[in-house]
Amino acid sequence: MNTAKQLQSILERSVDGRNIFGAAFALKKEDFSWAASAGDIAGEQPFFIASTTKLFTTAVILKLRSTGRLSLDDTIGKYLEQAIVNKLHCHKGKDYSAQITIRHLLSHTSGLPDYFLNKGADGRSLKDELLAGKDQYWTFEQAIAKSKAMKPLFVPGSKGKAHYCDTNFQLLGKIVENLSQKSFTEVCREYIFTPLQLENTYMYRDPADNTPIPFYYKDSPLNIPQAMASFGPDGGIVSTTSDMLIFIEAFFSGQLFPAVYQEELTQWNNIFFPLQAGVGIHRLKLPWFFNPTGAIPELLGHSGLSGALAFGHPGKKLYITGTVNQVAYPDKSFKTMIKLVQRALKAGEGQR
Repeated sequence: MNTAKQLQSILERSVDGRNIFGAAFALKKEDFSWAASAGDIAGEQPFFIASTTKLFTTAVILKLRSTGRLSLDDTIGKYLEQAIVNKLHCHKGKDYSAQITIRHLLSHTSGLPDYFLNKGADGRSLKDELLAGKDQYWTFEQAIAKSKAMKPLFVPGSKGKAHYCDTNFQLLGKIVENLSQKSFTEVCREYIFTPLQLENTYMYRDPADNTPIPFYYKDSPLNIPQAMASFGPDGGIVSTTSDMLIFIEAFFSGQLFPAVYQEELTQWNNIFFPLQAGVGIHRLKLPWFFNPTGAIPELLGHSGLSGALAFGHPGKKLYITGTVNQVAYPDKSFKTMIKLVQRALKAGEGQR
């Protein structure tokens, strides 16, 4: 059985009809490329990439940095209205809002609470409401107001501390809009979608748009178009595996911003085991007891709650993207990715 058929077999086995109903992945290893789908995802069907969107936001920020429009160590008050920054981060009786930098936002070290994942005064998070079937639309202002009503977790830039926070990327999106005097969607199109010819990638803004396949929550489709049209820079992009494969290679090869920035992004803090947060990117590094032979290299990229992901190992010229389109079991996407990477690397070794 050739490598493509072996990869297809792995993908098909990931679709069990109980937890995962459809999957699509694409992989590139040096000159070898492969893309396939299984289950209820047909071919290059667009899907929500959720928080994998944050890689696009990171690329835009780094592009602006490369043109001298901003520095990662600029405080956010330089680019945001006082009404936004005022009392954004009040921790133990002291206001740290003026100390938050762009780097803090990118690296999830701002200490800000997450408007989406953290629970409000009623004990429920916005995520909880959506999973319960309460679809809703929100504005940037409403997201920030929700965050301000919660307690920050730590002082910005506290050593060894990070808290994954969608609020950070809402703020980054607003910084981009204020600097460019364009919508975040327009900037993504100008800096990324058009130059890379990502013909099936766009920011989801119209709740009536039925193009992307709905993702699942457990055994039922979760239809939340109003919410998906609200995320924007922290989770609103629709794409395909092939388009994302083009993007993730461009991200790590210097096509979108200077490659010399890459090293600076690799300042790691723990967030969700076994993921670590860097500056705008995540690292999947399996501990030795899961990877005793070291066969799976560390992978850099991002993932989303929908089971979408985009990762790569630039040194090995290995890139992989995909989705299992399942909110309840996003770990299934990582397990599928690891199996596909193992197979691809083994095939590469056999060709030497």
